Amino acid sequence: MTEKFDVVVVGAGAAGLFCAGLAGQRGLKVLLLDHSEKVAEKIRISGGGRCNFTNRDTTPANFVGENPHFCRSALSRYTPQDFIALLQRYNIAFHEKHKGQLFCDRSAEDVINMLLAECDAGGVTRWQPCHVSGIKHAASLYGTSAGSYQIESDRGLIETPQLVIATGGLSIPKIGATDFGYRIAKQFGLRLVEPRAGLVPLTFDGEAWAPYAQLSGLALPVLIETGSPDASPKQRKKAVVFAEDLLFTHRGLSGPAVLQISSFWRDGQPVRINLAPGVDLSTLLMRAKASSRKLIANELAALVPSRLADAWASSDPAWQKPVSEATDKALNTLADRLADWQLTPNGTEGYKKAEVTLGGVDARDLSSQTMESKQPGLYFIGEVVDVTGWLGGYNFQWAWASGHACAEALTAKATADPSLVPL
Repeated sequence: MTEKFDVVVVGAGAAGLFCAGLAGQRGLKVLLLDHSEKVAEKIRISGGGRCNFTNRDTTPANFVGENPHFCRSALSRYTPQDFIALLQRYNIAFHEKHKGQLFCDRSAEDVINMLLAECDAGGVTRWQPCHVSGIKHAASLYGTSAGSYQIESDRGLIETPQLVIATGGLSIPKIGATDFGYRIAKQFGLRLVEPRAGLVPLTFDGEAWAPYAQLSGLALPVLIETGSPDASPKQRKKAVVFAEDLLFTHRGLSGPAVLQISSFWRDGQPVRINLAPGVDLSTLLMRAKASSRKLIANELAALVPSRLADAWASSDPAWQKPVSEATDKALNTLADRLADWQLTPNGTEGYKKAEVTLGGVDARDLSSQTMESKQPGLYFIGEVVDVTGWLGGYNFQWAWASGHACAEALTAKATADPSLVPL
């Protein structure tokens, strides 16, 4: 027995749930399926369980991808204000935490329940768990003029003229992440931008990191950027710089600052960190030299966290003395290194700790208006696409915006071509 639907959405995460609900409410017969028993695990664990569901200040500049302009159309047609209005319809309370980042007051479950209610309002059929063993495109089994997709699943054969892949990336495999979407893209001849871990902690060689491992747990505000140590002032002016908190770990660096810069970092490239932004360390240390008998570490502790001051001062004999006895060169060197700490990671914590996956289905093979690929009737939305947001709610906004663009296109196509609706 073949089950027939106007649209099949594979992947019951943020983008898939949202797209399915909208398409169903626009009159389409929609099937949403997922290999996991639970829906939207990424929503459930995000934001410490309160879901950073969007960012008020979202712009295309907050996204990374080989085609940086691809996301413009979808983002302009479904904005953070649109999603906020949806939450308000459901009386979901929320607050702004930091730099436009919006979180639920109560729980991420509020967003999940809202998306499920939207699916119910659209009469969406949900199959979970449901494993897909194969997909092929062929002449329709039920006589429409367009071809259709036959999906082999452990619940039987499914047929649809329009198929949406919303299966996400490789991040956090313990909650069900797979390469399914990439395999489907390859099967139908679409290009991929090589996936890699994004919004992820950076790691360093054990021996080289040993002097800093003692700082594990220390957090402080910094400026961070990537770039060559010999970058020109012009190159540095154009670099992406984040002002966020840094967190030292036993294996390397984490915290919002590092998660942000990790999406721009490449193997072998150094990162540059100003550990005392907004502080003129050189001037203050020289002033202390003229009036203080304290150790350099003690003077430095008034300007940066004391653990950091102690670790830095102990790393060079020239800094292990009273500030009044230090040479001008030693103090200036200390100030310069703290303001421009350059170090090269040996890697990242990988997909198990990554919040997102960079890369994915190449935007050159997708329509920015509809999310339809060059393979007719096959759409890709959300994280599976080579569009990755900064930390701070941007990736969820891409899920909503790409899902909305796709739902509009599915409806328009079905309306324009009645043969796409099963007899």
